Amino acid sequence: MIFSARSENMNPYLDLSEEVDDALRMHMPIVALESTIITHGMPWPQNLETAMEVEKVVREEGAVPATIAIIGGRLKVGLSSNELRRLADGSLHPMKASRRDIPVLVAQQGNGATTVAGTMLIAEMAGIHLFATGGIGGVHRGAEKTWDVSADLEELANSNVAVVCAGAKAILDLPKTMEYLETKGVPVIGFGTSELPAFYTLHSGIRLSQHLDTPWEIASLLYAKWALGLRGGVVIANPIPVQYSMDASLIDAAIQKAIEESEAKGLQGAELTPYLLARIVEITGGDALEANIALVENNARVAARIAKEYERIGFEVGK
Repeated sequence: MIFSARSENMNPYLDLSEEVDDALRMHMPIVALESTIITHGMPWPQNLETAMEVEKVVREEGAVPATIAIIGGRLKVGLSSNELRRLADGSLHPMKASRRDIPVLVAQQGNGATTVAGTMLIAEMAGIHLFATGGIGGVHRGAEKTWDVSADLEELANSNVAVVCAGAKAILDLPKTMEYLETKGVPVIGFGTSELPAFYTLHSGIRLSQHLDTPWEIASLLYAKWALGLRGGVVIANPIPVQYSMDASLIDAAIQKAIEESEAKGLQGAELTPYLLARIVEITGGDALEANIALVENNARVAARIAKEYERIGFEVGK
């Protein structure tokens, strides 16, 4: 049954921290956290500070944080402070790890920072259904020529994990990303908003067909979806806090400049998104980084609240 927190047949390559293992056994709320945002999404030392603060936010809300990465070929669910630091300072030299990369890293005992797709896959292996991140990947601008589409979208169609995010990353083609998710049958639920947030800004101009206002409503939807046997994830689109929302024209100009520069450099594939995000931070004088940190913490807070309601519903149903 998909609501069982811990399987007796736990994957042999999976290592749970003691805290996460105890939480699974006791059916406590858990929030998965990705590690690519630490290694490829933010500079040192803000990346470590943010990783530690996000875990703190989850705990303050009464849930257990489970940062996920691959270290020495082991799928780690819940990292020690030393492992977090070594990821953040680059001493582990982790590669950006999506679904396709995981078997290679396991076989070669390598290190990897998991993307949204990689984190979802491993979270589901562990029996964790809530995941907080900044923004999901999606259909890149110009994908009609390059076919550059993030594996995050395919994973959302396959893994039973709900992702709390500030929409898709603003560097992407948001209308095409929404079309792709609709085709794959992935619900995109606005949390307190009827419009898809655009990562750094509150508004994208894209209306959502479904929006809910409370963690309990979101948790009820998740429980119903998976109880019906409908595989796949859910995108919970949670807008950036109003005080950190950036001017749309300013961020759009920064994105366009960064994209033009990346094209001139011939960047593509796994190296493209980290370059664009870093360059946008430089162009905006650090404002984009501040916004990114604020929205990640906000998403973690909301994910923890939903995780608590999800476990409460499971307990009530199981009585």
